[in-house]
Amino acid sequence: MLPVETLKTNSDFRRAYARGKSYTNPALVMYVRKNRAGSCRIGITASKKIGNAVQRNRARRVIREAFRQVNLPLKGNYDVVFVARTKTVHKKSTDIYNIMLPMLIEAGVVKNEELHA
Repeated sequence: MLPVETLKTNSDFRRAYARGKSYTNPALVMYVRKNRAGSCRIGITASKKIGNAVQRNRARRVIREAFRQVNLPLKGNYDVVFVARTKTVHKKSTDIYNIMLPMLIEAGVVKNEELHA
């Protein structure tokens, strides 16, 4: 599995929003963009629309845990930004995982040969 880093700068997030392809669900939005960084980088955001700080932090934790559960190898160098929505707060990490995995496969970020074996 390729190493996974985190997106830290505002310009990286803006680049993913502007030039990345988006995949939506009522509980999660995902932006995917190829990068030249040499590794897969993820970023997780939750706006104030989600709720107070406790709810935003919980939403980010749930998304991070769901991504950690994806044990499939990553295909290449991508910037992946997950945006929490209001329904994310009421979901568990397994629910988010079941939403996230098809989105990652559709985007071509993970290799899905293992799923059909």
